[in-house]
Amino acid sequence: MTDFANLLRVLATGQVDFILVGGVAATIHGSARLTQDIDIVYSRQAMNLDSLVQALKPLNPYLRDAPSGLPFHWETRTLEQGLNFTLTTTSGALDLLGEIIGGGGYEDLLPHTITVTAFDLELRCLDLESLIRVKRAAGRPKDFEAIAELEAILNQPP
Repeated sequence: MTDFANLLRVLATGQVDFILVGGVAATIHGSARLTQDIDIVYSRQAMNLDSLVQALKPLNPYLRDAPSGLPFHWETRTLEQGLNFTLTTTSGALDLLGEIIGGGGYEDLLPHTITVTAFDLELRCLDLESLIRVKRAAGRPKDFEAIAELEAILNQPP
């Protein structure tokens, strides 16, 4: 079970630059769908990679669904050499995305974000129109199912 509040608090207090995308972003916009993890697009700037490593280190991040005992070193160099990481932590599942289809990386997405308050934290979240766009570009069946609901939310009268 993912402790959403703790994971987001760890990232925010660790001064990690990130944008909420995926199911949590959809929930923030009013979706009724449940999600089991947190998906974020993170800044790949060197200082942010260091902040991300330090923030998550106490939560013992490990590659989700990887065989037990597989060598995995949670360090800045690991993030530099990879892009997207599906992690399990002591607080639950976290997907770190260096970029996403249909949206690009952190800097590309930044102009398409809103600031929201969740768990008493100020967080950046992908805006609704952009969330629909990236879900459409991803093209997964579960994304197409979510798009119908998100478009209905978008088209609701104010």
